[in-house]
Amino acid sequence: MQFWFHYLRIDKANRAYYRQLCNVLGFAPGRLNLYTTALSHRSVREHAEDNNERLEYLGDAVLSGIVADYLFKRYPYKGEGFLTEMRSKMVNRQTLNEIAIKMGLKKITLYNRNDNSLKISQIFGNTLEALVGAIYLDKGYDKTKHWVYKRIVTPHMFVDDLEILEINHKNRLYGWANKNGKVLEFETLDEKMENGRRLFRVGAVVDGELIAEGKAFNKKDASQIAAQVAVDKLGI
Repeated sequence: MQFWFHYLRIDKANRAYYRQLCNVLGFAPGRLNLYTTALSHRSVREHAEDNNERLEYLGDAVLSGIVADYLFKRYPYKGEGFLTEMRSKMVNRQTLNEIAIKMGLKKITLYNRNDNSLKISQIFGNTLEALVGAIYLDKGYDKTKHWVYKRIVTPHMFVDDLEILEINHKNRLYGWANKNGKVLEFETLDEKMENGRRLFRVGAVVDGELIAEGKAFNKKDASQIAAQVAVDKLGI
């Protein structure tokens, strides 16, 4: 009933989009404006109240908490270090971006499609976090938790495989540098305030040459992203 109520109120041009959104969600949204905002990148909507960056901030925290709860219960005898590393594997930017694309978010995210760099960027993982934030505000924590389990964790996060996955790209890069007599450093190239959070840009520098860059809201994540880009670029 809720689907048809919203569907009939939407003009014909946007009905296909609404159907795609419902297919991704698996339910009919209540507060449709929340989801429109969650799917709007700042490249098409500059103002903070119109784009998804605030919802991304909220969804990041909600998703991290849900995954932490899931791991805490799944591994009752594992220590804090293991749980923290597993959570990092499950909610890192690349993983979420891949999941978002598989879910079909790339097709319904509103962004500047003329900007080719955005098409291959990780904005869709950010959009997925924003979507989690929208669901949380629309449906509450329990339903969001159920949705995350059903739509993200179970079909896309194969935890047994993640246990043996190496994600510490910095260690791999340091190992390569030591083996080849290279001097590797991670330098903070820039930091600025963005929507109330400090955004860091960190570079991986080999023998004084900038090899790769990474951006994140803390230096540790930014350096890991830079290391991952460097590992891929160098074919390590």
